Amino acid sequence: MRIFEMHMNELNFPPHFIASLGAENGFDEENFVKAHQFEDAPTSIRLNPFKSSTSKSTQNVPWCSNGYYLESRPSFTFDPLFHAGCYYVQEASSMFIDHIFKTINQNNDDEIKVLDLCAAPGGKSTLLNSALQPTDLLVANEIIKTRVPILTDNLNRWGTANTIVTNNDPKDFGRLKSFFDIILVDAPCSGSGMFRKDPDAMNEWSEGNVNLCHQRQERILADIYPALKEDGYLIYSTCSYSHQENEDILDWLCTEFEMQSIRIPINNDWGIVETQSPEKKAWGYRFYPGKVKGEGLFASCLRKKENSGDLTSFKNNTQQKLPGKELDQIRSYINNPDLFYYFKVNDDWMAINRAHKESLNILQRQLYIKKSGVIIGKLAGKDLIPDHELALSLIVNKDAVWETPLNKDQAIQYLRRDNIDLTTTNKGWTLMTFEGHALGWAKLLPNRINNYYPKEIRILSAHPPREW
Repeated sequence: MRIFEMHMNELNFPPHFIASLGAENGFDEENFVKAHQFEDAPTSIRLNPFKSSTSKSTQNVPWCSNGYYLESRPSFTFDPLFHAGCYYVQEASSMFIDHIFKTINQNNDDEIKVLDLCAAPGGKSTLLNSALQPTDLLVANEIIKTRVPILTDNLNRWGTANTIVTNNDPKDFGRLKSFFDIILVDAPCSGSGMFRKDPDAMNEWSEGNVNLCHQRQERILADIYPALKEDGYLIYSTCSYSHQENEDILDWLCTEFEMQSIRIPINNDWGIVETQSPEKKAWGYRFYPGKVKGEGLFASCLRKKENSGDLTSFKNNTQQKLPGKELDQIRSYINNPDLFYYFKVNDDWMAINRAHKESLNILQRQLYIKKSGVIIGKLAGKDLIPDHELALSLIVNKDAVWETPLNKDQAIQYLRRDNIDLTTTNKGWTLMTFEGHALGWAKLLPNRINNYYPKEIRILSAHPPREW
């Protein structure tokens, strides 16, 4: 016991933190402290089901079929498959959202619209996108402007054309009455679930901050509520252990709004603690390090049982008439071109799944949009200057362009925007690929290769780590 007490003191948990969790469902103080003191945060990845690749690990995350634990943390920066979007590095507990989503959507054959409200950096957005059909729509919103680029980059790597990225406050979505079938609110919180992964988060925690987060969570949920359809689902999650941000929020939702709690089936051997709120007995799911192989998480799901009214439909009377020859040139770069709706934003040609044309028109009038579908590129005379988004997308017609395979050394050179040691007799635009997966564009000239990998996302490190 003395050794346990010594290690507990070394952790320097915030004052009153452990005491505040004493009555929380499933909390085991000794197990919890030992997990933070003696166990490293596990490393896990989630494979992109749209880009065929395999994990070297055979240890599956039990609540997510595409999730895998790694024995050690490699240098993802120097793995070309990471940059190609073949997988996403994601904390295992948060992959439980996949299990919730598939549980509530398993018998639904209709086209659905999904909102990830607090989406950056993109882990849960790519997770949701993996479970959607091309005719379904994902709107990934990030409230903080400076976090939008990383969200966009990660969705670009995922490669689909059924995603719209927005940068709006939750209250802006109140204008989209009954628009979404499923809304995920991974709410800003006090962050206690990340103490093991990010010990600096301990310095930010306080009982006062917990209460402030509770108030902010109520505001966000009240603002977003009208945008959810009747019988639509709200998935609510935090990386906090505090009941004020979890079970108390569920009681508030069920009291203030017509919300019905949904019980999600789990296996006992997963180690997840099933809990119920004190007043309305709403179901929630707690993840504690030491009980699960993952970090702290709270997740829940509720169904809306009232109608907030209908969104006024808008007709787009200002749609640009696209020149036929230009459109034919653009379509030649697209696989199955009839499946997409094409439009221009400034000089950029873009494509989104045709099923989302009307939704895009509505969202353009109500929200600030940062990305829609896939940017194809710009036309310069008869030539297309292809965009990086097109290279990473699933819609590029690989029969229309050259592919240049790279080995690992060459791929790292390309991702750094270095000169590439390569001999080829081809000329023109080419997809630079690694193990069959596109990394980006280059232009082959008689005496050199022009590297078009975007400067803002290039690898900045001079050399791979020694173990690479």
